[in-house]
Amino acid sequence: MKELLPGLYLLSVPIPYPLKSVNLYLLKGKGEVALVDSALATRTARGTLELYLAELGLCFADVKTLLLTHHHPDHYGLGGVFEGLGARVYLHEEEFARGHRFWLEPEAFEEASWRLFLDHGTPEEALLGIRETMAKTRERVHPPQRPVPLKDGEVLEVAGRRLRALWTPGHADGHVAFYLEEEGVLLAGDALLERVSPNVGLWAYTRENPLKDFLASLKRLAELPIRVAHAGHFGPIGDVRQRAEELKAHHEARLEALLALLDRPQDAWTLSLKLFPQELDPAGRRFAFAETLAHLEYLRQEGLLLREGPPFRYLRA
Repeated sequence: MKELLPGLYLLSVPIPYPLKSVNLYLLKGKGEVALVDSALATRTARGTLELYLAELGLCFADVKTLLLTHHHPDHYGLGGVFEGLGARVYLHEEEFARGHRFWLEPEAFEEASWRLFLDHGTPEEALLGIRETMAKTRERVHPPQRPVPLKDGEVLEVAGRRLRALWTPGHADGHVAFYLEEEGVLLAGDALLERVSPNVGLWAYTRENPLKDFLASLKRLAELPIRVAHAGHFGPIGDVRQRAEELKAHHEARLEALLALLDRPQDAWTLSLKLFPQELDPAGRRFAFAETLAHLEYLRQEGLLLREGPPFRYLRA
């Protein structure tokens, strides 16, 4: 645990994913305790959080406000647990019909989710591994039942601080970053990360052009007078404008790489194997596919690619 500002703490919690840990942020002041993000519902995560809270003389039930940056399981998984203990849980309004519903009503997008993979060339054997991985993940997610919808630009008074909710879609449709304007501090979630590019994937339940959303969110954050951004993984980002430009350049290079690969019509699964040739487990391969598809659809909507099918294949316009 690290105190970033008086009453603002960084809590690094282990997760069983390649990123190794997720950063939560605890605010304590004026008799109130709030948490930004909740971690995954694993025994290790709960135990780690209990120890952090105990250092501050607190327990889970003392957290009365939970601000969720987005619906991904490593940020959202314990949301329902905190809610059940009395916390008021906030989530951006865009998540309600999309990412939040994905966890709350598993059947809502199930058929469309698997059809998306199959229509874009995913082999049945690979899809089986992905389905098994998702079933295990669902066991580690306890969605809140009554979250409070957040609007873009909404200001919250939390534990003696003012936080402005900034809608930053791309990594997730309803992703929000929380901006402490007076301090020049951004709690960025996964809107931008220090070492890697946040995954930008197209899923059956997402908006139609997540990469376009992501690039617009980077532009928005780069224009703000942010002194430092504390993200959902890894360390702080001291120059948000520079990091935004680096991430933009990364995705531009990926778009160029895809165009270079399209010497003939190909499906998204095949292209994902070329764009991400490293050995990946089913979860990693799932993300690689969704990110490849997001880039292909961006190019298609920019008029640079055509799509034929189903089953779908992409070709140069």
